[in-house]
Amino acid sequence: MGTEKERKDTKMATIYELRLIFTGGEKKTYTVEEITELLDKIALAKDQE
Repeated sequence: MGTEKERKDTKMATIYELRLIFTGGEKKTYTVEEITELLDKIALAKDQE
């Protein structure tokens, strides 16, 4: 298990990663299903690290 700071850093990095996905893409609106799919992909990628 990581320290509290490591957990907070990871959480903030993930939020920033989502921000980049949403602001960098062509789409300006997303469905709940699309957002859920993005979250699943990020979670799976983090699990592989």
